[in-house]
Amino acid sequence: MEISSKENSQFFSNDTILPVDRSSFKSESSASKEKQSCCGGIKIFLGALSFVYFAKALSGSYLKSTITQIERRFDIPSSLVGVIDGSFEIGNLLIIILVSYFGAKLHRPRIIGAGCLIMSAGTFLIAMPHFFMGRYQYEKFPSTINSTVSISPCLQDKSQTPLSALEKSQAKINTGCEKEPGSSMWIYVLLGNLLRGIGETPIQPLGITYIDDYAIEENAALYIGCVQTVAIIGPIFGFLLGSLCAKLYVDTGFVDLDSITITHKDVQWVGAWWLGYLVAGVISILAGIPFWFLPRHLPKPESRKDSSTSSEQSKFITEDSKDQPKSYQHQVKIAEMAKFLPSLKNLFGNPVYVLYLCASIVQFNSLIGMVTYKPKYIEQQYGQTSSKTNFVIGLINIPAVAFGMFSGGLIMKKFRINILGAAKLSLGSSFFGYLLLLSLFAMGCENSDVAGLTVSYHGTKSTTDYEQALFSECNSGCTCSKNDWDPICGENGVTYISACLAGCQASNGTGKNTVFFNCSCVGTLESPSQSSSAVVGPCQKGNECPKMFLYFLVISVITSYTLSVGGTPGYILLLRCIKPHLKSFALGIYTLAIRVLAGIPAPVYFGVAIDTTCLKWGSKRCGGRGACRLYNSSALRYVYLGLTLVLGTVSIFFSVAVLWVLWKRSSPQDETLSANGERGTCGTESRKDNFVNSDHLIQTTYWPEKETRL
Repeated sequence: MEISSKENSQFFSNDTILPVDRSSFKSESSASKEKQSCCGGIKIFLGALSFVYFAKALSGSYLKSTITQIERRFDIPSSLVGVIDGSFEIGNLLIIILVSYFGAKLHRPRIIGAGCLIMSAGTFLIAMPHFFMGRYQYEKFPSTINSTVSISPCLQDKSQTPLSALEKSQAKINTGCEKEPGSSMWIYVLLGNLLRGIGETPIQPLGITYIDDYAIEENAALYIGCVQTVAIIGPIFGFLLGSLCAKLYVDTGFVDLDSITITHKDVQWVGAWWLGYLVAGVISILAGIPFWFLPRHLPKPESRKDSSTSSEQSKFITEDSKDQPKSYQHQVKIAEMAKFLPSLKNLFGNPVYVLYLCASIVQFNSLIGMVTYKPKYIEQQYGQTSSKTNFVIGLINIPAVAFGMFSGGLIMKKFRINILGAAKLSLGSSFFGYLLLLSLFAMGCENSDVAGLTVSYHGTKSTTDYEQALFSECNSGCTCSKNDWDPICGENGVTYISACLAGCQASNGTGKNTVFFNCSCVGTLESPSQSSSAVVGPCQKGNECPKMFLYFLVISVITSYTLSVGGTPGYILLLRCIKPHLKSFALGIYTLAIRVLAGIPAPVYFGVAIDTTCLKWGSKRCGGRGACRLYNSSALRYVYLGLTLVLGTVSIFFSVAVLWVLWKRSSPQDETLSANGERGTCGTESRKDNFVNSDHLIQTTYWPEKETRL
């Protein structure tokens, strides 16, 4: 020890101090300048990427808010709207592999900028049909257009207009209108959403890896957490924008609003759905501009200059191939490609991964279907307007989801929960969330009283075929069409499909102020000998419905929070139960499976199921079935909530199986096997400390489409 101390003292002599200090001073000053430039560049990229995440989340959530508007404007069923909604995932899947592989080898910021331009082009394309398909024409009776003279909605003299002549003229109209380009304009909405999916593809993989490559290692998790937090704010503004646009009439600025006979509370009302897409498109363009001026590479921090991998990655990634010749490296690459099938077999040979993947696929089917048609369910079940529905979802539900996801990660870190505890927390979150959802069956509204559909003209519940029940003795003297939908509200509180079917003999007023008199069917229910009046528009739902809607909101918020709490623990469970060198591959398979098996089919079959509850379909101006005008409230509630709960229950069974497998592996016999790596890496106690310190994994949790998971 004395010899070594003498040698050290001789080494640090006065003759050598000055040159060492000068060089170190120079290196320290250059390092500080480089650190400042590095931090400045990465922070600019962080700000730009956060804005892009905000833009893509806003446009995606705005699409969800306009589902019912698009359905009514293009007169299409819910199942077709589901196909349009799923086209985003299809576009994303078309190039995800190419972008993930080749994008990392090219100029990543500019590829993200190009993706923003494509995304904005798709958003503009969605809005384009509004400017080419003419003005919106809803079903209305001529007396409500422009006349203060009393006009009879009920044609008393059938001989003046024979039924056969009406049918022939209708057939001629139908034949001519089939070739009208506006009848298939929804295809442009589908293509636009497809382009949105293509443009959104490079943002997540290239943006996150760019931050991870050039940020200081201890700051990378914080930066990515900031990006994900901003992504939660986007849907809030998206739904609020949808609420604002839904209040404006679809042709606002193009027609005289005083001539519009319907209000935003009417089933036929279509808001200015296109306006929000123009706003979202402009935001996407602005978000992409900074990326065209960012460099391809940033100076790496001092801590990362000596190695191309982080300290965490260096534990399981070897770099011996650097010193090998190129021919040897080429052989290694071929050998790695040949390991694809064995890696796939190894991955799917892990029972925990397979069971959790199945649970996630089924659960995301449940959640995606529920979220996609939640605005429609609120509108039809509780009689709320599109504007109020979007406002409630954006201001109440989405913050609950964000708070739930944050709470899940905080709980795991605070209580140092191990892998088995994460599985229990994820399972408990799903169980109590779907249990709360079960209570919503009791919080529905009864069907509105609609003569000939939900009640007969004599006041009893309708049991016969609705098309035949639309006609009664009270309107037998009128020549009415069963395909019309121009509802009026009788003073007896019953809605009638049209003034003609209500047997109204006269009308007075214009537009929204039109009043119908001497309606023979309106007086049938309470006093058959006395004819009554009616006003334009359907009657409001029962007095209990506003109270039920309030209960629904409270339970919905609690359910959203409860289900979201299990998101982070479940994702950590996924990461901890696979071998380190298979993490990227496992996450890629996981994301691909969620998009293909949940993101695409769920909106379609949910829409098909909802269409089965329709009581009255609208009629296209050119003939054929249009959008649904009236749903059976009870049947809609059972189908919508029932399908969600059935899928959720199946996912819980898979989660129980995951917990059972983990519990079996946590026994002393299996812990030794797990330590040797023969049966996977799902040991519980051995990974507790590693998990607690993995803030990076908690903050960078990627839950597919978590921004809109309500």
